[in-house]
Amino acid sequence: MDSTYVFLQHYWWFVISLLGGLLVFLMFVQGGNVMLASPGLDDTRRRLVINSTGRKWEFTFTTLVTFGGAFFASFPLFYSTSFGGAYWVWMLILFTFVLQAVSYEFCSKRGNLLGARAYRAFLVINGLLAPFLVGVAVATFFTGSEFVVNRDNMTTLMPVISRWTGPLHGLEALGNVWNWVLGIAVALLVQMLGAMYVINNVDDARLDAHCRRVVRVLAVPFVAFFVSFVIFLLTTDGYAADPVTGEVTMQPGKYLANFVEMPAVAAIFLAGVVLVLLGVWVTVMRRGNRRGIWLSGTGTVLAVMALLLCAGYNGTAYYPSSADLQSSLTIANSSSSLFTLRTMAFVSILIPFVLAYIVYAWRAIDRRRITPRELDGDGHAY
Repeated sequence: MDSTYVFLQHYWWFVISLLGGLLVFLMFVQGGNVMLASPGLDDTRRRLVINSTGRKWEFTFTTLVTFGGAFFASFPLFYSTSFGGAYWVWMLILFTFVLQAVSYEFCSKRGNLLGARAYRAFLVINGLLAPFLVGVAVATFFTGSEFVVNRDNMTTLMPVISRWTGPLHGLEALGNVWNWVLGIAVALLVQMLGAMYVINNVDDARLDAHCRRVVRVLAVPFVAFFVSFVIFLLTTDGYAADPVTGEVTMQPGKYLANFVEMPAVAAIFLAGVVLVLLGVWVTVMRRGNRRGIWLSGTGTVLAVMALLLCAGYNGTAYYPSSADLQSSLTIANSSSSLFTLRTMAFVSILIPFVLAYIVYAWRAIDRRRITPRELDGDGHAY
């Protein structure tokens, strides 16, 4: 195979992995909104939370769309197989994001149809379900999904290339306990990130104390679920793809071997985990420190990115089929053409400029911390 083509396939999987890490980090918006269900917050503190997360929800939604678009352009067979087959999971994720957007728009408007409590409940639903389902979807990169790919149809006019073999179209992933474990770990992580972000973004002593309690309470179950999944990952059989024939076989300890054989990926993963835990420690143990979000946020990006790199690099099927092993998708057999990947690579040169603009806009929005006094005087308050 052309070495340039191989490089571009790996390059775009790296971009996908980075976007996945950024998406999980930015879901602190969803995690923060879970606090709206806390009986320990009065109406003023709930409005502070909504106004803190509400100024960032567009970043999360835009990253989700970009993540899906990049997958569609670089690995279209995954897009058609997963988004077209496991559509109930993706539709539920999208539905919760629609609920979020509508809720931010109408929760504080007078005379709204359902009332503020209903829209806040929608934000809580989005905060609980979306991260959990994203974690479940990522877990299937290691546990497998029920689909079959007929590659012969790719060279004909036959419209159906892949099909789901089960009637649940993605919801069968909820039958695997390890998918639940990672889903719960992601949900707990983004709730801690949300609390850390509110600490950093809002100037209110009572809300600060509440958020630190949230981090302290959730830290232990998060570590338990996350470590459990990592142990499973390092001890389970993995889906190995022969670099010459493309044949997929089950290999004992495949993901452990990936980390051993790719020390840079292992180092990124370990650095990410350490930073997440350091951010939690700083938030819980150092009352005056508001920087935990940046430590744990950076760690989240690195850890998630490393997990996705482990799923796709080193001759690994990143989207394995539990129904037909040879239908499993690798970055070699599911990517776009050389021309498409090369063209998109030139376009990706703009990514640093886009990131720079996001940083600029973020800093402009967060120039001042939110206070209770601003809620009544701010025309853009949620």
